[in-house]
Amino acid sequence: MTKAKRREPVPDPLPNQPPSKADAGQGVRRRIAFRAAALFANLLSLLVWFGLVAGAVVVFFVVELPTIDEAVLTRRPNIKLVDAAGAEVANFGDIYGAAINLKALPPHVPAAVIAVEDRRFYRHPGIDARALLRALIQDLKAGAMVQGGSTITQQVAKNLFLTPERTIARKIKEALLAIKLENQFTKDEILALYMNRVYFGSGVYGFEAAAEKFFDRPAKELTVFQAAVLAGLLKAPAHYNPVREPDRAKDRAVIVLSAMVQTGALTPEQSAAAIKGADHALKAVPSPAPGARYFADWVLAQVEPYVGAVDRDLVVRTTLDARLQAEAEAALVKQLDESGAKLDVEQGAVVVLGPDGAVRALVGGRNYVGSQFNRATQALRQPGSAFKPFVYLAGVEAGYGLEDMIDDTPLKIGKWSPQNFSGTYEGPVTYETAFAKSINTAAVRIAQSVGPKAVVAVAHRLGITEELKPELSLALGSAEVTLLELTGSYAPFANGGTAVLPYGIEIITDRDGTLLYAREGGGFGQVMTPEALAVMNRMMSEVISRGTGTPAAFGFPAAGKTGTSSDFRDAWFVGFTADYVTGVWVGNDFGAGMKNVTGGGLPAQIWRDVMVAAHVGRGPRDLPGTQPVPAPDLIGRFWQALTGD
Repeated sequence: MTKAKRREPVPDPLPNQPPSKADAGQGVRRRIAFRAAALFANLLSLLVWFGLVAGAVVVFFVVELPTIDEAVLTRRPNIKLVDAAGAEVANFGDIYGAAINLKALPPHVPAAVIAVEDRRFYRHPGIDARALLRALIQDLKAGAMVQGGSTITQQVAKNLFLTPERTIARKIKEALLAIKLENQFTKDEILALYMNRVYFGSGVYGFEAAAEKFFDRPAKELTVFQAAVLAGLLKAPAHYNPVREPDRAKDRAVIVLSAMVQTGALTPEQSAAAIKGADHALKAVPSPAPGARYFADWVLAQVEPYVGAVDRDLVVRTTLDARLQAEAEAALVKQLDESGAKLDVEQGAVVVLGPDGAVRALVGGRNYVGSQFNRATQALRQPGSAFKPFVYLAGVEAGYGLEDMIDDTPLKIGKWSPQNFSGTYEGPVTYETAFAKSINTAAVRIAQSVGPKAVVAVAHRLGITEELKPELSLALGSAEVTLLELTGSYAPFANGGTAVLPYGIEIITDRDGTLLYAREGGGFGQVMTPEALAVMNRMMSEVISRGTGTPAAFGFPAAGKTGTSSDFRDAWFVGFTADYVTGVWVGNDFGAGMKNVTGGGLPAQIWRDVMVAAHVGRGPRDLPGTQPVPAPDLIGRFWQALTGD
């Protein structure tokens, strides 16, 4: 029996034997497919999660989004000050013009805005991804936020609904609100909203207000170049202000015109023509108003006490004479420029009142931009001999007459020995001469005679409100007063003896013309007898005609008094005609002495220049109490006795 052959098993391939090419390719494809599937699954998962997170964020912010009815339209009420003739003096608060209608504007006005603010405005849905990417690249290159990429719609959303804080949350809300606005308003309506709310600096909002402010015309009359100036101003309102920085404004406008050519709003020829007329267009920009800001600040502080909390736009008609204000400023600056350096005088102030106390001009310093401190209303300084009219009026009321003799000899009161400015003594002098020559010993002796309390009473009666100590040194002006207060206290000499309170506001209305305040009266009644007034005005006239104030003479009947404080720290001249009361002070802010400047020097010269300007077109008028008494009509009386008429 034969044995069956056993079949040997087929051996497995050796472990190090390479697979066939077909097997290798199939394995690679399986691995690639597996990896691709895994990557796709991961991406899909990430997208799902991103979508869920983004959706949650959107839902969260959408829930918090304000409605269109919740637009933030609050602003500071505007207070407009006008002078006595109705011309604008100053504006405080926010200035908004009437709402503009795009259809009523020339096409170049909105085109200028679009060219530099949002060229793709009419093509994007409220958010411009291209602009955002471009801004992101620029920010990364600069290492800081140099571009924002916000569309006009986003700016409207921010201005109407959001705060200016720079946070991611606010940017998300801004973007969502922009899309919402695009869904509820037309492009033209959004552009009009933007142009009515955009800020131009100086408290000015909207194209209508800006056109009026900078070019004195409505927005519908803006030239191509003027539209370019305003559109260029939006980038940096203070930097490109056409009033203060005309060259920068012009250069920026040229850039805007170039952008308008690129967007097709202008042809190169139209742009060139606009640039050619640039100088003429900028000439329409009104020059800054005379620097009545010291006056304006003083008036503004009084508005709320008169009308209560300001919750609406107001128009305040003031007493200011704009021409006289400019003349007073020019007179002060001229004299300080010519003589200030050599006399060590840095500052000055001027007040011009009507005899009723109306403030016609008020200059609080040499330069408002350099210092807003008002030296006419805030600075308390020693008036020196400019205080002596109160001493001499107290003497007149106590019985002194023009020819009464006052002793001008050395005087010692305790440890105090008042000295005359001249350093000399004249012996007995008349009451009138003592005043005209501003003799110190005589003034102190009069104060001794009537008592310091009587001097204080007279000063307060005529308008000084500062607390005054009843001391004999008061006779030489040791108390501190403001220029406005001292000038106001001279008004009774100019108006016939009635005390006044200096005032700057006549009427306050709202924008609709509703009367909120009107000044009525304001005087304090008669404060001296006609006889005392006549004596005082005769003596004060002598100061200008033959006394210490002769440089103030300008050909009109006038009276006044010089004043110089110790060590030449202050120099004053306060005087009046029948039409105006004017006070001038010069000195230095921190009390440094001047080089021998007295009230009869620089202050009297400034006073003269101001009064010459004030009396242009006016004829001379006698001062109250100084009119000559007409000679008796003897023939008329004889005829009346004969005829009985």
